Amino acid sequence: MTWSTRQVAELAGTTLKTVRHYHRLGLLEEPERSPSGYKRYDVRHLVRLMGIRRLTDLGVPLSDIPSVAAADGRSTEILRALDDELAANIERQQRMRRQLAAVLEDGASLDLPADFGAAAASLPRAQQDLLVAYSSVFTPTAMSVIRDQYARPRDGIAEEFEQLPADAPEDERRRLAGHLAAEVRAQRADHSFITDLDAASRRNGALTRSVVTQALVEFYNGAQLGVLRHLHALLEQSEADQADQASVADLAVEGDERGELYRSGDAHPQRVTPGATG
Repeated sequence: MTWSTRQVAELAGTTLKTVRHYHRLGLLEEPERSPSGYKRYDVRHLVRLMGIRRLTDLGVPLSDIPSVAAADGRSTEILRALDDELAANIERQQRMRRQLAAVLEDGASLDLPADFGAAAASLPRAQQDLLVAYSSVFTPTAMSVIRDQYARPRDGIAEEFEQLPADAPEDERRRLAGHLAAEVRAQRADHSFITDLDAASRRNGALTRSVVTQALVEFYNGAQLGVLRHLHALLEQSEADQADQASVADLAVEGDERGELYRSGDAHPQRVTPGATG
């Protein structure tokens, strides 16, 4: 017994158009025709058609079906590549589900970078936009540090800065900068890459700096930018003071070592080579 094209398509769970497409690609052999000119398919065509459908359901591209069906030298390579692709798709879909769950269950914002959760959802819109801009240039490690900062309980100083009006007086800007300086120093101590924009970036250094600069100017008002300028000055001064203290400590150690040499008799003023001590 034989079947028409429509019948064999129905038996294989596909469509008449698909069967004809497989014929054009050479995946399915053309059957003999009846005296009246109609194609007549037998069980061999049905088995072949169902095999093609099985491979396409697994995601094998039509162009690779001949190799896989023939189990030739490329068959294993094709299937391994397909498996890797499926694994990556599953991971991506699981990540998407986690993000959707954070929105549906935890109230996270869709506008924020992934994994920021509900902690940053209450931020002003400008602050959220700043985080989105940062996510385009910073490494996942750097973004995770920023995320952890927002996951901690917020203090009054951070909220004051976020809500600072554009016409805030100069003394208020300096006060906030002074309070923020201690927190930033602690962050730098825990995460050294914070002081190195290139290390925190996954882009070209110049491109990262342009994004950060434009984002700050765009999403912070004049008073907030003033606080950041004062903060930068305080941090630079602190670093300079630490460098000076280190130099003084080095000189003190060097003086102690010289004194010990003289006291032990291992050195004598006349025997010290000029310039040897710098």
